[in-house]
Amino acid sequence: MNRLARFLALCLGLLALAGCAKTIPYSTLEARYASPASRYMDLPGGLHVHYRDQGRRDGPVLVLVHGFSASLHAWEPWVQRLSPDYRIVSLDLPGHGLTRAPDDYGPSTANSVAVVDALATRLELPRFVLGGNSMGGGVAWTYALAHPDRLRGLVLVDAAGWPDPDRRGGGAPVVFKLLGNPVGRWVLRNADPGLFAEKGLKQAYFDERLVTPQLVRRYVELARAPGHRAILTGGRGGPPPQVTPATFKAIRVPTLVMTGEQDALIPAASARAMAAAIPGAELIAYPGVGHVPMEQIPDRSAADLKAWLATLPP
Repeated sequence: MNRLARFLALCLGLLALAGCAKTIPYSTLEARYASPASRYMDLPGGLHVHYRDQGRRDGPVLVLVHGFSASLHAWEPWVQRLSPDYRIVSLDLPGHGLTRAPDDYGPSTANSVAVVDALATRLELPRFVLGGNSMGGGVAWTYALAHPDRLRGLVLVDAAGWPDPDRRGGGAPVVFKLLGNPVGRWVLRNADPGLFAEKGLKQAYFDERLVTPQLVRRYVELARAPGHRAILTGGRGGPPPQVTPATFKAIRVPTLVMTGEQDALIPAASARAMAAAIPGAELIAYPGVGHVPMEQIPDRSAADLKAWLATLPP
């Protein structure tokens, strides 16, 4: 029996003993994790999207998309540092944060792109810079291919999506191995998210001092929102479109690629390859930094972003 099989057997045993983790009502989660800046928008398909529209109202617009199992809270360090000069819109994707989705919602990159576009359209945003971290980075570059006319720039922070067949093997974290296995998805859907959260966050943040009890609690409790675990562990709408290096060569939007050299989830080598493939892209790599530079080194990463934004044409 290999390590993954033993781990699945252990999880099934724990579930049999402890039962399924209970959901937490949205009213309770909103009282804990909404802010005075929180807003909600009803979009087609029964979505009730949580977003924040902060900063300088007449400033250049920056739209930010979080990663898998995260929420718009991940961007608050940048919001604090950039809001005097920029209008910053952040949102919770379906299955994340305080956004509500119907039971039959099908998670996919294409559907996330549609959510971002619908929100931007309803807010009547002018051309904007779109940034994304991890899974949100995959949403961002896919949006750039679909809607280049809407964007002034593209910011990819430890972004997902570079084709790396070797990464599908033993190097992937346990949670992502589980997501690739039907039994593993069932375990994740029914287990208490707290069984996996702290270890996974320490892998992502690299600096374990940042993984505070409050941070772990927020991730765990938001994952227990009604319907979230079903979306997080659901299928991705069939086989994904084939992605090759040529896919990124088709991006025609000014692009900044940022990566942590010690990213344990998406190797810095993937970011380098992505930056090399995107015409004219700039790459910034941070030694000693993990998967979330906007949280781990907010001062430096926000300053680098601001300097790059200043180079964009109106």
